[in-house]
Amino acid sequence: MANHSSLLSLSICVLVLFHGSVAQIEQVTSRGSQGESQRQQRWQRDECQLNRINAVEPSRSFNSEAGQTEIWDENDQQFQCVGVVAMRHTIQQKGLLLPQYVNGPKLIYVVQGNGIQGAVIPGCAETYQSPSESQFTGRQGESQRDQHQKVRQIRQGDVISLPAGVAQWIYNNGRNPLVLVQIIDTSNPANQLDQNHRDFFLAGNPQQEVQSLRGESSLRGREGRGSSRRGESRRSSNVFSGLDERIISEAFNIDSNLARKLRGENDNRGIIVSVEHDLEMLAPPRSQEEEQQQQREEAQRQLERSRGSSRRLFNGVEETFCTARMRHNLDNPSESDIFNPRAGRVTNVNSHNLPILRFLRLSIQKAVLYSNAIMTPHWNMNAHSIRYITRGSGRVQIVNENGNSVFDGQVQRGQMLTVPQNFVVITKASNEGLEWVSFKTNDQAKISQLAGRVSAIRSMPEEVLANAFQVSVEEARRLKDNRQEVTVLSPGSRSRV
Repeated sequence: MANHSSLLSLSICVLVLFHGSVAQIEQVTSRGSQGESQRQQRWQRDECQLNRINAVEPSRSFNSEAGQTEIWDENDQQFQCVGVVAMRHTIQQKGLLLPQYVNGPKLIYVVQGNGIQGAVIPGCAETYQSPSESQFTGRQGESQRDQHQKVRQIRQGDVISLPAGVAQWIYNNGRNPLVLVQIIDTSNPANQLDQNHRDFFLAGNPQQEVQSLRGESSLRGREGRGSSRRGESRRSSNVFSGLDERIISEAFNIDSNLARKLRGENDNRGIIVSVEHDLEMLAPPRSQEEEQQQQREEAQRQLERSRGSSRRLFNGVEETFCTARMRHNLDNPSESDIFNPRAGRVTNVNSHNLPILRFLRLSIQKAVLYSNAIMTPHWNMNAHSIRYITRGSGRVQIVNENGNSVFDGQVQRGQMLTVPQNFVVITKASNEGLEWVSFKTNDQAKISQLAGRVSAIRSMPEEVLANAFQVSVEEARRLKDNRQEVTVLSPGSRSRV
């Protein structure tokens, strides 16, 4: 009996020690995970201690054979706070932006022009197939059929969304320069590398300036600024240049001469190259019927949202990456979410009307203010905002948590500035009006307004406002009720004072 008692005591001790060890391991693991999360949060807090924000132009630029690329300063604290890299491509007629992919989700806004964009999604079928050459010539024998993944016609006002690591190319088939502004969200969970923007090119011999300069001196950024001529920039290489030529030959089942050309060793054209003849590919035009169909689909989505179906869970069947819409136009006034005939309009593209943004965790907003109109003072509840001015000019004020103005100045076309999460911002257009797009770091970005019919101030009781601001109840009532508009406010009697 004593032996059984001793054995039972020993078993209990071992069990206690085992559970204690497991608990300790879990505690250490949990602490490690929490520490990593805290380090991430601490990094963000440190980067967002902003005393001053500036509306800025790109800090460096370089020319390619058929266009120009401009990049905003990654070392600017406002861009480090919001965790994005911003750049602008200008592609000349018959210019091709070479195939590349980046280490974070990307949103592109087409500022001007028309073109064709292709995104290569792994595992998706080549659904575009050209007829064989024999069908045109009547010859029998081996057919020369081209097959490729879907390509998209793009135009001014389009938003293009790209997941991290998806290769894309863009071609200008229009008569005017194609201007693209884009942000890469390097702080997104999809980026498992560091905060540096990394552009991986599949072809060409890209300029080194396209890669991130985060952490490097601003002197180097200034050296890259301006009109650097083709051939003067330092070169990096495409992904094939680091692979052995013989292995490339074997992998593609091609000769060594062709494998050598893939490496682009003597290619000094840059990242935007000229196409001698029109680029021929399968790209069905956007017909009027297709436009009408897209509008009908949008109307149906609006109806479903109004019935509450937007709260349903996604099961992965409705839309896959292979069939997902990656493009949506922001410039159609009829699709505005907010419209005031005396003040302007606001259009939002988020994961409700472009579902792929749910995976990218990004959204975009287009705001149009008419002459002297105001966008209500507000704060972004759950996202940073990166504004790019597309037309006109105006005044912007941004205030931090201490009530200090971190930006109070004029903005104009081509400039960019950031509005960190929870910072209050107010915008007033000049006589010529003001338009901008806001890239936001949440696929369902929300704002809370301070003035107007749906504002935080209007939603509070009069007595609360009277005591909070030390005003009379009558003054509190005027504060609540004098503006009946939403989001975009028409110019008042004091707007021209």
